[in-house]
Amino acid sequence: MSKSNNQSAVPGARDALDRFKMEAASEVGVNLKQGYNGDLTSREAGSVGGQMVKKMIQSYESSMK
Repeated sequence: MSKSNNQSAVPGARDALDRFKMEAASEVGVNLKQGYNGDLTSREAGSVGGQMVKKMIQSYESSMK
């Protein structure tokens, strides 16, 4: 059985994803802080994740044109 690790395959990707997450959170009105955000409600966390997916899809669709 192999152990899973959370290391990124691309150096610097974690920082970029954190910035992207903070941007998406501010767009939907959720106040994220650096580090632990376990006090978010499921609705808040879901809205941040949903906004991130929406922006990724928009970016992909615009790159296809």
